[in-house]
Amino acid sequence: MPRLPIEDHPMTVNVKSPPATTIPTDWVRRAHDLGPQIAARAADADESDAFVAESLALLKAEGFHTAAVPAELGGGGASHAELSAMLRVLATYCGSTALALAMHTHAVALPAWRWRRTPEAVEGLLKRVVAEGLTLVSSGGSDWLDGSCKATPVDGGFRVSGRKVFASGCMSGDLLVTMAVLDAPEGPTVMHMAIPMKADGLKILDTWRTLGMRATGSHDLELDQVFVPDAAVTVKRPAGKWHPLMHMVTLIAFPLIMSVYVGLAEAAREKVLALAGARKASADTELLIGEMETQLSAARLALGDMLACAATDEPGPDATSRIMTGRTLVARGAIAAVEKAMAAAGGAGFYRRTGLERIWRDVQAARYHPLQENAQARLAGRLALGLPIDG
Repeated sequence: MPRLPIEDHPMTVNVKSPPATTIPTDWVRRAHDLGPQIAARAADADESDAFVAESLALLKAEGFHTAAVPAELGGGGASHAELSAMLRVLATYCGSTALALAMHTHAVALPAWRWRRTPEAVEGLLKRVVAEGLTLVSSGGSDWLDGSCKATPVDGGFRVSGRKVFASGCMSGDLLVTMAVLDAPEGPTVMHMAIPMKADGLKILDTWRTLGMRATGSHDLELDQVFVPDAAVTVKRPAGKWHPLMHMVTLIAFPLIMSVYVGLAEAAREKVLALAGARKASADTELLIGEMETQLSAARLALGDMLACAATDEPGPDATSRIMTGRTLVARGAIAAVEKAMAAAGGAGFYRRTGLERIWRDVQAARYHPLQENAQARLAGRLALGLPIDG
């Protein structure tokens, strides 16, 4: 794995532009084309806690797993906004498929973003995603600033032991993009690293039994003395502190992840409008649907601001707070919109056959991505008061 010279400023080299002859792929149209096949499997996978392996394999075969890779490197060359729209559409067919793909996609989108600034740092990984068909698995949701798992120095590298949670898509993953904590003289140090999913000592634990997003296969991972060579460590940073890499992750990853939840709310809207259109309207139904529309608009506006931030802002505390504020507002709006859709559907929404109850369960997962509401509000408050964000 290539090293990631995080100390280099991401804007120190000229941004590359795709060749003028590049014909862009319509990722939204392609998502709609494949959507019915994905939707046909969604309910059964949800009811049986079965991983959406077939749907993800279909998307991989159609090039979706390389959509974020620059076209110059053989990928789909999709923009950040196009990736968001693609995931949003896929979520209307199956939330679990969309979220599992989002976790791989954001892990590719970050090095793709860096490639246009410091290509030598990440080009090798991006080429491997295309040439080897790699699926990346992230453990960021369980690690975040503090990291997890213990790293012990050994000859030529480290031995890593511990447990990761929320490893979405791990059952079809090839490379775990993760962290481990080293007890260094200067204090606990989080090391970012890449570990093959087939590495000796790495085991998938069958733990994913949840309220929603049941088919993402977000099982726990157990690492028992897994060897990680020095060359696989890309970044070292103080534990519990904001670092430039984490600002980059925030800027690129979260607009993509939260796109899934806007797509779920949009799916709920379509279902309840179809149900309402089949019966005589009432004043209460009109009010509930109007409230749903308002909440969905709030989620869409917040997502739009997140994407605008990612398109124009540089990674740093201000951009991170803006993105994380959007994360909170998208989660609130999407959850509230689906709740209003359930209320407007009446008793029909309680039946599995309508698909609304599955959307309601899936959208609850929006609560659990970092930064959760209290941490996000504290970050915004410290910035507003002019205080250090690591306080």
